[in-house]
Amino acid sequence: MSLTLFNVILAVVIAISFVGLNAAYLVWAERKGAGLFQRRPGPMENGLWGLLQPPIDGVKLMTKQLLIPGGVDKAVFITAPVLAMFPALVSFVTIPFSDNIIAHPIDVGVLLIFAFAALGSMSLLVAGWSSRNKYSMISSIRAVSQAVAYEIPLMITTITVVMISGSLNLTDIAARQLDGIWAWHIWPFQDDVGFNLLMPISFLVLFVCSVAETNRAPFDLGEAESELVAGFHTEYSSMGFGLFFMGEYANIVIGASLTTVLFLGGWSCPFGDLGFFPLTHNVGWFLLKIYLIIFVFIWIRWTFPRTTIYGLLNLSWKYLIPISLFNLLLTAALLKVF
Repeated sequence: MSLTLFNVILAVVIAISFVGLNAAYLVWAERKGAGLFQRRPGPMENGLWGLLQPPIDGVKLMTKQLLIPGGVDKAVFITAPVLAMFPALVSFVTIPFSDNIIAHPIDVGVLLIFAFAALGSMSLLVAGWSSRNKYSMISSIRAVSQAVAYEIPLMITTITVVMISGSLNLTDIAARQLDGIWAWHIWPFQDDVGFNLLMPISFLVLFVCSVAETNRAPFDLGEAESELVAGFHTEYSSMGFGLFFMGEYANIVIGASLTTVLFLGGWSCPFGDLGFFPLTHNVGWFLLKIYLIIFVFIWIRWTFPRTTIYGLLNLSWKYLIPISLFNLLLTAALLKVF
């Protein structure tokens, strides 16, 4: 019993440390990426290549005063940032970083991630409503409508992969793709379903939905500064804002991890089991894949302009949902045949 409690505490400490480290240095990577794409240096002053800038920014956030505007629902106002951060931490419990590096293997790990993703969306609505600010309220309504629109194709596409894998366990889904790059679910040919031309398109659907679910540009309509000040966290300061910020980057890592497990072979080496190569079938390949996906997230943010709210919702309801539904039916038919 004590050993189990120790494992739980250790997993929580590692998850919090991993989330904090990613939140800090993904901001640094974001700023460096912005500089790269806009032909400027980015952070350079604090430490080598500006590497000390994230901890300095973190200390600055923690030393600022947490201001609570008058007339707000104080209890709900304070709870919203915690509600934004908590689901991201819990979701890391079921992410398999390797065949033996996972906090707690759960047979329905896919369902757990989607359940807590919905809870994270609720935190945005609560934050906007409790702020008693019209811009925050409009932003929270946008964020929830966006989450509802993009969770549907995201879940349908995930169900397609679950049907092929025959499991809701993320470790099992990744283990099915360990025989090199041609065993990954991104390809149109699968052992169980024959030839499915829509699998690469399903990967793109999942990736676009991940970008939208994490409120990243060009889908950051909930934080459109030119329209809504700072969006749902306009009234938040100090670590209230910091928790929203950390939650956003934690969700980016979770989205990249889910994409890697479902379509890119998880921790598997693209070249099969090389044996002598130190990154073969371990956490190194997994981290490399998720950070490459995050780099594409950053690339997209600093390349494409923000879309409109109508264009955002039309993309999901008119295109992504029909494509994902058709792929689900096609996969079911091919599974029946093969």
